[in-house]
Amino acid sequence: MGEPSWAEPSVSVVIATRGRGELLRRAVRSIVAQQYGGALEIVVVYDQTEIDELDDLRSEGIGAVRLTTIANTRTPGLAGGRNTGIAAAQGEWIAFCDDDDEWTVGKLRAQAEAWAQHPDAVGMSSGVEIVTLSGSVTRIPPTVTTRDDFLASRVSDIHPSSFLFRRSDLQDLPGGVDEEIPSSYAEDYDVLLRMTERGPIVSVPEPLVIVHWDRDSYFAGRWIPMAEGLGFLLGKHSDLLLHDGNAARMCGQVAFAYAAGGDKAQARTWARRARGHRLTEPRALLTWIVLTGLLTPKTIIAILNKRGKGI
Repeated sequence: MGEPSWAEPSVSVVIATRGRGELLRRAVRSIVAQQYGGALEIVVVYDQTEIDELDDLRSEGIGAVRLTTIANTRTPGLAGGRNTGIAAAQGEWIAFCDDDDEWTVGKLRAQAEAWAQHPDAVGMSSGVEIVTLSGSVTRIPPTVTTRDDFLASRVSDIHPSSFLFRRSDLQDLPGGVDEEIPSSYAEDYDVLLRMTERGPIVSVPEPLVIVHWDRDSYFAGRWIPMAEGLGFLLGKHSDLLLHDGNAARMCGQVAFAYAAGGDKAQARTWARRARGHRLTEPRALLTWIVLTGLLTPKTIIAILNKRGKGI
């Protein structure tokens, strides 16, 4: 890409982390390698774990990139960690990156150029390359996504490691990233629903983020917190239930999570709710498969992940 015709805003990248040192280093290196003209800051927030000053990365030479390592001073979990990072950030724009993901070198530059062309956007995203144990899958989101779109679907191609927002907008968001969501599960969806009350999310139609599904995630096996988090969102954003397709999907996800977590009564209740919105909801069927023991949750998730999909 050629030199931009505008002054590229400063960017603070917030990474909330817990006990994944080597993966974190890969993420940080990918951010340091950005081909971006604006000032760049990385704020690493350690959640419920000791601070690693990352001296080895500093000794490698990170140029003009400011690297800050701090402890989560808010509610334990991802939401509190991100809010801690946002409060400490100094950049005009805030980006998120999960500690087990990485960016391609042109990520920020491409998003900055796209934002200059869509000044009405409240945030930016991009496509992703999902790396699984059996290969990789490229996912490209729509160029423009509105709140109505998010009410109709999570639009899962929009991944939090691609998020880029104005710091002022995040600071104006009541409560910031919602720390009341159980286990911070799906806090990114909540942010998208609230941010897009003000305008659309614009996405660069290129895979600028590498998402690693070639290992267990933090939530692997933590089924009940997943169910509680999604149930909380359905209660908080009641308009999600007005769109039968998305309501069926989310209720089905809650049902599957309860089934996988061993709460059969809740699983059946939520499966009935899912089928009430869409009789053929596939997650209700997968819930029944888990309840009857035909397949384990781990087997089902592995099959879906091979296709670059989740439950």
